[in-house]
Amino acid sequence: MAGKGKDASSSNTKGKKKEVKKETGLGLSVKKDDNFGEWYSEVVVNGEMIEYYDISGCYILRPWAMSIWEILQTFFDAEIKKMKIKNCYFPLFVSPGVLQKEKDHIEGFAPEVAWVTKSGESELEVPIAIRPTSETVMYPYFSKWIRGHRDLPLRLNQWCNVVRWEFSNPTPFIRSREFLWQEGHTAFMKIPNFLLLTKSCFISSCCRIKECLSCCGVKLLFLCWLQESFLVLEILELYRRIYEEFLAVPVIKGKKSEHEKFAGGLYTTTVEAFIPNTGRGIQGATSHCLGQNFAKMFEINFENDKGEKAMVWQNSWAYTTRTIGVMIMVHGDDKGLVLPPKIASIQTLNESGIRAEVDSRDNYSPGWKYSNWEMKGVPLRIEIGPKDLANNQVRAVRRDNSAKIDIPMANLVEQVNDLLNDIQKSLFEVAKQKRDACIHTVNTWEEFAEALIQKKMILAPWCDEEV
Repeated sequence: MAGKGKDASSSNTKGKKKEVKKETGLGLSVKKDDNFGEWYSEVVVNGEMIEYYDISGCYILRPWAMSIWEILQTFFDAEIKKMKIKNCYFPLFVSPGVLQKEKDHIEGFAPEVAWVTKSGESELEVPIAIRPTSETVMYPYFSKWIRGHRDLPLRLNQWCNVVRWEFSNPTPFIRSREFLWQEGHTAFMKIPNFLLLTKSCFISSCCRIKECLSCCGVKLLFLCWLQESFLVLEILELYRRIYEEFLAVPVIKGKKSEHEKFAGGLYTTTVEAFIPNTGRGIQGATSHCLGQNFAKMFEINFENDKGEKAMVWQNSWAYTTRTIGVMIMVHGDDKGLVLPPKIASIQTLNESGIRAEVDSRDNYSPGWKYSNWEMKGVPLRIEIGPKDLANNQVRAVRRDNSAKIDIPMANLVEQVNDLLNDIQKSLFEVAKQKRDACIHTVNTWEEFAEALIQKKMILAPWCDEEV
């Protein structure tokens, strides 16, 4: 879908004459609409988001990218703490015995599992796997820690890295062999039986507890029972907010098919983004109801309030640094990155709580600096020259549409805040309009095939059953 990056295409650009700005020497050699893959590969490097590493599929995340991840992490971590979810950390390595205990789950990841087989020059007696995800790492200890109903709910999250040895074309942020993510895992008591009849409601697009309670006709008295079941959708809503409120990327919430759901799960909900230039959807983040599948395999049992043995229900959920790649693909242009203000590490005006940096480098011309910061996607550039000082004003230049605005010094903070808010809103609206323009409703297979060729986002009848 996206560019192959240095791993497969670095040689393709050799010998090409770059279409750079003569006065600065900066620029991209390809346009976004002409060669999306090469454009993306250039943007992530020239925008100082990543550096290629000497192992294919692994990338160095530079500070410009890490600052975005940290902003998203700060938001999400604060929100899950409100839900009484606590952070922890489990080891990177997995013993093969535990890994093979859950065959259905592992079959979904088996081709991507990396193994440690040597220590120095010595072969290990038993190879050790590197986690592709942490269910098999964590759940044996859930079984140890959970004894009675007072130990529930157990709600844990960890910020960590995972390794999936992808064999398809590696793409920075989008498809890499090591990536950063958060992964949440919960265990809780069984939901009331009558609610199983309304599962189709609480896994639908309605995602707020009160709305679901209303449409299910369930009294608020049962809120404590429902809370963990709705956690799947509460987390999904946080993922929507990450994409739409922070990254300014429109997404669609929904439920995965049985074939596409998380291996070993009961059902999987997802937020899906769309890249108009490629005509491809892309999975943004997932939140799973695991049912009791893992609880059975890892014997996560407890004594309920009646003194009876019972088995927990579970959820898990994760989002990754793929979020950054999706944002770049949606907003980037022929000048480079375009960063929404909420996640940009540099906005302007530090003392007013607006992230800023003064470029006082005297070995570069103003034109070079302008192009440099445009490449890096800074939302708003403020220029101050002798004429501006004489007129007691500054000139602000928007990255999203290149509009120039003269702002009086006295109103600088207020107007800059207004501009940043408008840029954030505008980026989302433009992305949504482009996405919506690609949605095509079909009713026949012939219409479906044609819409796919035209790179459309297809809305079609679907029953998820084989005939």
